[in-house]
Amino acid sequence: MALSGVRVLELAGLAPAPLCGMILADFGARVVRVDRTPYAAISTDRQGRGKRSLALNLRRPPGAAALRRLCCAADVLIEPFRQGVMEKLGLGPEVLLQENPRLIYARLTGFGQTGKYARSAGHDINYLALSGVLSKMGRKDENPYAPLNLLADFAGGGVMCALGIVIALYERTKSGKGQIIDASMAEGVAYLSSFLWKSQNLGIWDRPRGENILDSGAHYYETYKTSDGKFMAVGAIEPQFYEKLLKGLGLDSDELPSQFSYSDWPKMKKKFASIFAQKTQAEWCSIFDGTDACVTPVLSFDDVASHQHNKQRSSFIKNDEEEISPRPAPLLSRTPAVPSLQRDPFIGEHTEEILLEYGFTKEEIAKLYSDKVIEINKPKANL
Repeated sequence: MALSGVRVLELAGLAPAPLCGMILADFGARVVRVDRTPYAAISTDRQGRGKRSLALNLRRPPGAAALRRLCCAADVLIEPFRQGVMEKLGLGPEVLLQENPRLIYARLTGFGQTGKYARSAGHDINYLALSGVLSKMGRKDENPYAPLNLLADFAGGGVMCALGIVIALYERTKSGKGQIIDASMAEGVAYLSSFLWKSQNLGIWDRPRGENILDSGAHYYETYKTSDGKFMAVGAIEPQFYEKLLKGLGLDSDELPSQFSYSDWPKMKKKFASIFAQKTQAEWCSIFDGTDACVTPVLSFDDVASHQHNKQRSSFIKNDEEEISPRPAPLLSRTPAVPSLQRDPFIGEHTEEILLEYGFTKEEIAKLYSDKVIEINKPKANL
């Protein structure tokens, strides 16, 4: 795979850092998740695909020393703590990069390593708010709303950090040197919103929130409930697509207001809603599939893997515990991702194996174990 041979140490954290590590693992990197000890009975990382687990107590000097030694043989370190935490442990980038100048030290935080909020707690909704993106989200006359925690945590955080790591790895092929990545979720999601900033003079976002084409204002960019309680998504922006939408709905454009007549959008939404409510989702799919009306079913997690298009592309995979999840994207023609189909690792499952691989002796491992610096959690066989 594309990242085969790349050694990654991912310090266990929540949401965005695990996604970053999973992306790298999916494309071939050997990712070690460094779990905290004493550990909880169940890991909070639901994105451990393809990773191995090392349980290590970084708050103990021998544990911090062990991580420093691991970093000497690693290519990438992903750390998800607030500004200053790693420095207190003696594991800041100035220490680790001095010992391994080729190390890519990726720091993934909500607000970044500098600035007023650098040491402040926060979550996706806070990063969205600070980026300006949240102010654009929500329906007319309603408060702004956060769309789950996908945008800042995962897109602006995990994905952007993975991109930064790959960029730094590529640059290292020329310079031979590692570097520090300051990945801020607030800045990452702001960068994702570049189109919003660049398109402000195009007339797409010049009306109040919830009254524009792409923010639930337009009747031709909306979701509608079907007779069986499901939904259809409509995105017929261009006039030629809008015509096909009207045809599928049994409407004549000559008898309707102009598509871009803002004042008529609320009335047209009610008309569309009454029509969509007359048929089931499957019936609407039979009408619109194969057309350019830009109308698709809103699929539930239960239905998405069995949809014909997704089945044809094998867009979803199933692991050895019958759990379904999305296949890695994008597809590479020569070196595609080959995601692990094994269950996620137990905390501390590979502690001994990893330390041996990184040059620790069995005696050193036994000492760390007896001093309760590491934990070994080998799964028991079901007999």
